[in-house]
Amino acid sequence: MADPSTPPTPSKALVFARRTGSTLVLWGVVAAAGGSLRAWAYLGLIALLAVVATREYYQMLRAAGVRSFPRFGMVMAVGYCGVLHAGLLSQPGGMLAGWELCALAVALGGAFIMQLREPIRGLETLVAVSASLCGFVYVAFLFNFAAKLLFVVPGWQVVSGQVAVPAAVLLLWLLAVTKFTDMGAYIVGSLIGRHKMIPHVSPGKTWEGFGGALVSAQVAGCGLYALLPRQLAVLGGWGHVVFLGLLLAVLAVLGDLAESVVKRSLNAKDSGRMLPGIGGALDLIDSLCFTAPALYFYLLWVLLPAS
Repeated sequence: MADPSTPPTPSKALVFARRTGSTLVLWGVVAAAGGSLRAWAYLGLIALLAVVATREYYQMLRAAGVRSFPRFGMVMAVGYCGVLHAGLLSQPGGMLAGWELCALAVALGGAFIMQLREPIRGLETLVAVSASLCGFVYVAFLFNFAAKLLFVVPGWQVVSGQVAVPAAVLLLWLLAVTKFTDMGAYIVGSLIGRHKMIPHVSPGKTWEGFGGALVSAQVAGCGLYALLPRQLAVLGGWGHVVFLGLLLAVLAVLGDLAESVVKRSLNAKDSGRMLPGIGGALDLIDSLCFTAPALYFYLLWVLLPAS
């Protein structure tokens, strides 16, 4: 007999409907921020998601009984977003490597300093330091590469508080490729998924879903490039677009699996309940934490030197 205290598992149809509704709302928010072309809207949305996702990460640690320093982690996340975004607005080139290295050093050193207040408890002590550092690097640090994409190309600086159109379209292209990857994997996997991908990490992931993710990423990436070739000229042509679509799709899947590692380790189903059918903010941006840095460095090291 089923335990009456255990809530019933929602059907796939209900989950799909909730996920679709949340996705439509999210794209509406993204469209509103993107259509405004206001720098504060872009950076504000990125900062909000980074801070909320960081909070969810530390809440999962606490619920699982894992020691960490959540207040320090939250201060690092908020401080990093504030200083980075102010620096991006004041330095159009966005080259803040010195500050970023400083932030990483402060995060690592600060986690050890926080531990000095506590007694040494064997391996648990190093887990507390490592888990605290991971919360900053995994969420706030990696996700903010999405903010830096707005400023990586020379000449895309903010003028009178407005983001240049090519920069906005590039960020839209990244979001479309990444989220279409997620949607393609989910839809195809739900419909015809049979062969488990990595069941010990994520029982729901299938190789059929992975194929759907690769195809969906190409549809989004190539489709947007065909529609807006002038605005996306920085991508360097069809060869780079197809390759980046493949690269980002693989990284989006890996980003989703990385969060699955975190959640399964902490026995958590979702990072939060902010988005019905999706979960929390971290569930929303997990794949972007892997794809945004990849696109940023591909532009910086491959496409821009060749232009």
